[in-house]
Amino acid sequence: MDYTLTTSQRRVLEEGPSGCSELEVLALQIGGRDAEAVAHALLQRYGDLATLAARPAIELARGVRGFGLVRAIQLKAGIEAGKRCAHGAGLERTQIRTPADAAPIFMLAMGHLEQEEIHVLMLNTRNRVLAREMVYRGQTASCHLRMAEMFKSAIRHNAVAVIFAHNHPGMDPTPGADDLHVTREMIKAGKLLEIDVLDHLVISGRRFCSMRERGLGFD
Repeated sequence: MDYTLTTSQRRVLEEGPSGCSELEVLALQIGGRDAEAVAHALLQRYGDLATLAARPAIELARGVRGFGLVRAIQLKAGIEAGKRCAHGAGLERTQIRTPADAAPIFMLAMGHLEQEEIHVLMLNTRNRVLAREMVYRGQTASCHLRMAEMFKSAIRHNAVAVIFAHNHPGMDPTPGADDLHVTREMIKAGKLLEIDVLDHLVISGRRFCSMRERGLGFD
């Protein structure tokens, strides 16, 4: 069968997706005769793929004429698929020596989330990653935040150490009083369970703050 391919599609065949520009990658994901025009309009409005990926589908659909809700949902699903592939790519082999080693793992998973979540990175005796999981969604200051839920995954994976992280959707990773309180509660619970809490990171976009490095909650 003879396929009529666009320049971008041929580039993917010959060079792989990494050979495409940001505009081309976005247009290929959107699809349709007007894909390049729509992709151009989206990038003009949001600046880059990372910012665009953080916006709700309904906002994207309304923000650019001709895009539509169905295509916006498809785009968001494609972005999520890419994230999940990246999360699983060699994660178990990663060794964590500093907060800067852990931060990119969390940033990829939660840097542009629209709602606050807590994730945990579980480590073995050599500080190699066993797994990363989301353990809570909602306000970290909530009175319903239970430490038993925070450590359930770590116990299941027989982790000897953990690093917690939560996101600030407002793009400011500066810790607040609630973050300090939660960190102290995590450390206290970890001691009871004999699981070492190595750090608690605050993630915001591509920035992060280490509570341990700032001496907040880690006495």
